Amino acid sequence: MRLWLCVLFGMVEALGQSVAGNGLAAGKLLVASRKLGDPNFAETVIVIVSFDEKGTLGLILNQPTQLPLSRIFSDLKGGKERTDTAYRGGPVERTQLQALLRSNSAREGAVHVLGDVYLTSSRTLVAGSLAEGSGPSRFRVYLGYAGWAPEQLEQEVESGAWHVLRGEPDLVFDPDPESLWKRMIRRTETRFASAGPRLEPVRP
Repeated sequence: MRLWLCVLFGMVEALGQSVAGNGLAAGKLLVASRKLGDPNFAETVIVIVSFDEKGTLGLILNQPTQLPLSRIFSDLKGGKERTDTAYRGGPVERTQLQALLRSNSAREGAVHVLGDVYLTSSRTLVAGSLAEGSGPSRFRVYLGYAGWAPEQLEQEVESGAWHVLRGEPDLVFDPDPESLWKRMIRRTETRFASAGPRLEPVRP
């Protein structure tokens, strides 16, 4: 099976960095709440890669597939040796590929997401990362993406479907992605419990 990198129309060229009143912004993490009913997103952790007036785009971080990179990039240097797998980025356009990579400096053809994490659909950058031997701690490939229309995600957050947390590069490239949601939901619930209302002592 051979999949070719496709550019997501307008995705990389026009990524937004605006922030909503509920904390939504590119680089933030969405942690699915226990009551989220959509099976496409149940127990997912998503990094927002684009947030602006046109809507929101994100990539699911914790759903590795069974498709090894060696099958996708068999024609690229360093590709045949890759045993790590691609990730399911979301339910939209699953034949389209994009990658997250870590870099100490900006690169042409990549868009900054947070910290040293960049998004790219550039075949040149992907080929370069493979040739350099960038492992899964610094380079990951995603099939498809998650998308929301303008104000749709805001409404879902307001309804309690998602928890919004500050993004961290080490979480984006977490070494144990399949347990990521369980750890993040516990962190979220602990945070809310700690921030709960304080009872004032009863005064006579």
